[in-house]
Formats: sequence, structure tokens, C-alpha cells
Amino acid sequence: MDLHLKIWRQKDRQSEGKFEQYDLKDLNSHMSFLEMLDTLNEKLILEGKEPVEFDHDCREGICGQCGMMINGLAHGPLKNTTTCQLHLRSFEDGETLTIEPFRAEAFPVKKDLKVDRSSLDRIIASGGFVSVNTGQAPDARSIAITHQLAEEAFDSAACIGCGACVATCKNASAALFTSAKVTHMALLPQGKEERSERVIKMVTQMDEELFGHCSNTEACEVECPQGISVLNIARMNYEYSRALFFRKK
Repeated sequence: MDLHLKIWRQKDRQSEGKFEQYDLKDLNSHMSFLEMLDTLNEKLILEGKEPVEFDHDCREGICGQCGMMINGLAHGPLKNTTTCQLHLRSFEDGETLTIEPFRAEAFPVKKDLKVDRSSLDRIIASGGFVSVNTGQAPDARSIAITHQLAEEAFDSAACIGCGACVATCKNASAALFTSAKVTHMALLPQGKEERSERVIKMVTQMDEELFGHCSNTEACEVECPQGISVLNIARMNYEYSRALFFRKK
């Protein structure tokens, strides 16, 4: 199959970027999207041109590094799928693909499709550590919790921090990401000791990173490759209000 590509090229965060166009022919429809970009880069290198910079690591939908906008959609057209799990069979022969980096003030472009998402790391770091002694592996079952609670905590912990929720939100909000991290620890017994301090610190850090407020459109859940529920945002708002109430006491 043949594809026409419009790819955002930008030297660094201080430079102005622009779309550049490329044609690839005789591609295998079973190739992954990132393999297609690898093929393009091999072609550019052989032509003596600068290859396209993009983030990737595991290529198994786990690390969250490969985020980019494809035809205006975070990670592309498939639901609950990261860019690295996307294959060319999801597109039509001869189709034009517009590929650009995640857009957000808190995600400055480093080069081409590569953005700096360390703001998400700083939100996590602001939450601190749990003070309880978690012990060794056999001790993990020493505090009994219900299966439903374990599943709810795991659903929140499934967030891979790719930033798709930020990129697809019209306000560039990190509410879904932050709420997933807050909820994960707030639900488990080991995380309850610092639950009030944690949520205040993480929400404060989120605001300091210049993320916008939640738009309530639920676009974040739609584009999330892990299907993280917006109910986490409701939980975070509850935890934050609770923390402020007891702080005043």
C-alpha cells in the first residue's frame, strides 16, 4: 500500500515548526505505525536528510512513550490502542496521514514529534511515598481487601502516563491522569495514611505545571488507550474537598 504523510517538523522548542510531506510506496499493511516511521527514517537517512524524531520504547502498549496525533486523534483511530499497537491495515491505500506531536503548553516540543512530558513525572513525585512498611512479597496479602476494591484500584493504576488525555482535552487538562494516580493510592489501605496530603500536593503541582481545568467533555476517557474512567476525576474532587475540610478542622 502507498501512503502520503504530512509530518510536523520542528528543530527545537524555540524554533518555528511546519508540516513537511513525504510519500511512501509498497508498504506492507501488516506493518505497525512505528515500523512505517522507521521505514521513512531509513529512506531519509539514505537521502542524506534528517530523520523524524519520535518517542518509543517498549512497542507493546505499556510504556506510554509513543504518543502522537494522527489525523487529529491521539494515538490514531482505534479505541484503547497506543500508537505502537496501531497497524497500517487501519488505513486506506493512498490515504493522507497528518502526524503531529501532542499539543499542550505543559508538553513543550523537544523536536519533531517528541515532546517533554516530565510535567507528569513531577505530579507523581509531588505525591510522595507511602509511610507504611509494605514488607516483602508474602506480606502483600496481610491486609485483606475485597476483590471489587482491588479491581477498582488496578483499573486506576493501569494509567501508562502517555498524555493522550491532555492532548485531546480542549483545555489541555491533566485531570484524568492525576485523578488516576490519586485514586489508585486513596483506595488501598497502604495509601490512606497520606491521602489528604497527597491529593492536595498533586492537584497543586498539576496547576503549577500550567495544565488547564477539566472541560467535562469526557474526551479524555474516549482517547485513553487504557480506558481510564472519568469517575476517577469525581473521586479526586471528592478527595480534594475532603482534605481541605479536615485541614480547616
